[in-house]
Amino acid sequence: MSTPILEVVDLIKHFPLATGLLGRAGSAVRAVDGVSFAVQERETLGIVGESGCGKSTTARLLMQLIVPTSGAIRYQGQTVGTKALPLKEFRRQVQMVFQDSYASLNPRLTVEDSIAFAPTVHGVSGDQAVRKARALLDRVGLEPARFAGRYPHELSGGQRQRVNIARALAVEPRVLLLDEAVSALDKSVEAQVLNLLLDLKDEMGLTYLFISHDLEVVRFMSTQVLVMYLGRIAEVGPTEALYTASRHPYTTALLGSLLSMDPDNRRTQAPLAGDPPNPIDPPPGCRFHTRCAYAEPVCSTREPDLGGVGLAHAAACHMAHPGTGHSRAAGRVA
Repeated sequence: MSTPILEVVDLIKHFPLATGLLGRAGSAVRAVDGVSFAVQERETLGIVGESGCGKSTTARLLMQLIVPTSGAIRYQGQTVGTKALPLKEFRRQVQMVFQDSYASLNPRLTVEDSIAFAPTVHGVSGDQAVRKARALLDRVGLEPARFAGRYPHELSGGQRQRVNIARALAVEPRVLLLDEAVSALDKSVEAQVLNLLLDLKDEMGLTYLFISHDLEVVRFMSTQVLVMYLGRIAEVGPTEALYTASRHPYTTALLGSLLSMDPDNRRTQAPLAGDPPNPIDPPPGCRFHTRCAYAEPVCSTREPDLGGVGLAHAAACHMAHPGTGHSRAAGRVA
């Protein structure tokens, strides 16, 4: 297999909590706690999970908007932040579209100036940057003559998000991080923006990391899906394989929350009960065992390994690995 365009190795981010009168460091919130994955070129990796699982923190760590506690981020085999790949060059190759379309735009800049700003930072002349901004506005479906001189407050949410997409593409990146980029839009506008993203991906050969709480949208957009729980990866695999044959109880519970149009397939019980444990003091062993219907003593004493299921589809669950000591372990002879 070719070198991944983006690779994350044992990424960790702990937010220390100050305690005591002198503000001495005490415990820490383990927001991201040992995440590793790779994204191939032109692939769309969907990242899902409950609120607070570490999805958005992972995206901000990738962009170095938050400094990681430890771990490595590699772009085309080169470590980000080194002499071989300075942060400025990495950010030209990898851009991010945020959830809040208004807060991510400067209210004092016109649409045209917002899009043209990044190219000028990277050495493009002012006139050329403006021409590029107008071309991108046209490409995302906003007529330059009507929208170039407007300010963010004069646009709708869908129009502002199109501007954010155009701004991200202004430096000709190869990877886009889309953090809940359509969750604030109504469904008709959401569909338009999703189709635009798919068209741009094919046209420009882009790679996406698509973070969303909407499982149906993730299924529509993604070629691979990564499921996070309490700062760690629970399962990762090809989209259809994960949606039709999930290997982790948490993934199964998430998918069980999807609405069904079949009246004979109604759920009478919630697929998952309880709240996630405190990320300051996560439980030992498998972090999901406190809510898992299949939990056994091994789940609370030994942390499951993500590998061992297969090259493409992996789950951090003792039931997915032979020889773990779980009564339902894969390959176990009854």
